[in-house]
Amino acid sequence: MHEPHHGSAHRPFSLAPDPRYLYRSASFTNALSLVRYAARRREGVIVLTGESGVGKTTLCRTILAQLHPKACSALVLNPFISEDDLLRVILQEFGVISADEVRRGHLNGVTARELIDTLHEFLVSLRAIGANALLVIDEAHSLTLQVLDQVRMLARLESAGDPLLHIVLVGQESLRDLLRSAPLRTFDEQISVRYHLRPFTRDETAAYIARRLRLAGGSVAFTPTAAGRVHRHTAGIPRTVNLLCDRVVRQARLQRTTRVGRKLVDATAQSVDLARPYRGPVDWMRQRSAALVTGAAIVAAAAAIAYGVTQYHGQEARPQETAPVSQRR
Repeated sequence: MHEPHHGSAHRPFSLAPDPRYLYRSASFTNALSLVRYAARRREGVIVLTGESGVGKTTLCRTILAQLHPKACSALVLNPFISEDDLLRVILQEFGVISADEVRRGHLNGVTARELIDTLHEFLVSLRAIGANALLVIDEAHSLTLQVLDQVRMLARLESAGDPLLHIVLVGQESLRDLLRSAPLRTFDEQISVRYHLRPFTRDETAAYIARRLRLAGGSVAFTPTAAGRVHRHTAGIPRTVNLLCDRVVRQARLQRTTRVGRKLVDATAQSVDLARPYRGPVDWMRQRSAALVTGAAIVAAAAAIAYGVTQYHGQEARPQETAPVSQRR
């Protein structure tokens, strides 16, 4: 959408994925490095997790875009499939079978064993020419136990002790718990690399906003305080940062201003139900003082209780005085 007031030919914070705006945070860069390292060492299974909106799908596409020229890749985006459908999608992604063959039902009578054998032959042929194969499954936390067990079997395809298929499972944090469940314990032991993708830090959020605005070519700018407020309202989740900043830029255009301050960010966050209450230095000191007072009161109460218990036990243990024998009559 053209925004003549800001001189921008593009929406800098569109929610649609755009490789031009790829921002390599420290966590994102570490994840890419780990995948490359595991590929060089011919590691079998890699698990990348992160909360919704943190950039997992972008990471998947970046991994595939940076593969070695000899490498073949398969990307599975739909986790709601059966075991046989998974094998067909993988073969189709690798180019072993065509979409037309699948659409016409030419593989309807083919068994899972035959599909796996076909995949194995293809992977062995790649190894013969020094090429590797990478399978990336996005939204893997939504896979059924049966499909994950199928993935476990694919991870065991090997030649001369080396895995023929490098597998990257990408999903939300629940994927880790799923893999640790009893039915998948054997598969969990095959995982060589685990990494959790983190949200942006405060500084990364500010750098991300500035970079997107610069690449879009507009004149609007966020003050450091405004960028800090964006981080607070969004917790550094890239998708949420885009959502909020897109609305903020629109509001700035309507107000005919190129300078975005804290108040505009807070008001916009309120309108999209993202607002978090502002805590200035005074608020922080008051909360801290209240916490210290409460803590001191708890300690004092605990000490009083302990003292009372000690006194009680002391009196209970003290022998009772008895009257002299001469007076016991």
